[in-house]
Amino acid sequence: MKRKRGDCSSSGTANNKSMEIVWQSPANPPERHDYIFHDGRRHVRPYYFEFISHVKNRWAGKTIVDLFAQEFKGRPYDYYVDAVKSGRIQVNGEIVPVSYIVKSSQKISHFLHRHEPPVMAWDISILHKETDVVTICKPASVPVHPCGQYRKNTVVGILQAEHGLAPLFPVHRLDRLVSGLLILARNAAKADLFRQQIEGGMVQKRYIAKVIGVFPEEEQVVNANVDYNAREGRSSTEEENCPGDRLSKGKSACTKFTRISTNGTYSIVLCEPITGRTHQIRVHLRYTGHPIANDTLYLDDIVVTRSTEEVSTNEADKVNIDHSVKDDSDESSSFDFSIDPMCTNCPNLAPKGYGGHEEGLWLHCVRYSGPGWVYECPYPDWAIL
Repeated sequence: MKRKRGDCSSSGTANNKSMEIVWQSPANPPERHDYIFHDGRRHVRPYYFEFISHVKNRWAGKTIVDLFAQEFKGRPYDYYVDAVKSGRIQVNGEIVPVSYIVKSSQKISHFLHRHEPPVMAWDISILHKETDVVTICKPASVPVHPCGQYRKNTVVGILQAEHGLAPLFPVHRLDRLVSGLLILARNAAKADLFRQQIEGGMVQKRYIAKVIGVFPEEEQVVNANVDYNAREGRSSTEEENCPGDRLSKGKSACTKFTRISTNGTYSIVLCEPITGRTHQIRVHLRYTGHPIANDTLYLDDIVVTRSTEEVSTNEADKVNIDHSVKDDSDESSSFDFSIDPMCTNCPNLAPKGYGGHEEGLWLHCVRYSGPGWVYECPYPDWAIL
């Protein structure tokens, strides 16, 4: 629920007046007016939010300011001093001095002005709406559910704000830069049924990808372990049966690939993952020597130049369904939002560190099928060579 709190900035801040602020928590649903559309991007109007965490054992014994400065390095030390003095950082719901020593398991609240990264401004197309299932075509760049810096700028958040669909339970996930079919259950029981079928190997998945080069005409099956490095945010491959006594890294993974078409420069490939590892299709295509043509994470420098030029001349993220783009004529395109005197991101809409313009991967989920059910999504424009 939303809560009103009187907030005052520190003595070192120019604006020293008390502010009556509406603080939000994860319980507050996104609403249609939360979004600002500008320059082909969907922004979230900055809002006040309460982040809650509990003191870990390795944090115990530190001062409250040192804890934040060392563990959350996105803001300067002086910000955390001011935030503690003004009550924007609290321990167990109480204002504490900057010298306060935290103890294990204590509740820490950080009240801040939250700026979410923008996503592409495509509408989310609803493909099927049933009593207990909704399927949609997910645009590239939009995460499925709240994670990291994203909360309202997610598939779940946008569907709730613009279509009143809640609660929703994603049955499977697509990486943020991947587009295509996404299945969402409308109750927990249906979601559990889908997950049981997926975990039981009863669900078949199909994706299409646009890759570099002429992909072989005959079916290709890749059996290569996928080892995901969370620190680097990328995966590597290794054949299952490695010579010698060296232990294999990663998890076993298998993907079947079939060429759909080629124009001599690129190929459209049907990808059927038998397992579900992080970046499996992307890294297995690279393993074949035919990486996704605009996948900068798994391309060498020479290929990156050519593929990114292709992205700029082809609107790679369009799909042949109702993915209309909201433009600046929308009444919510106004830039008026509250400028917070303590915020380290204001007056910009996007948070600091946001990399700017990004495109979606040429990887698109087209079909999921299981016992007695099939859901499909149209092909994207880039699939036509």
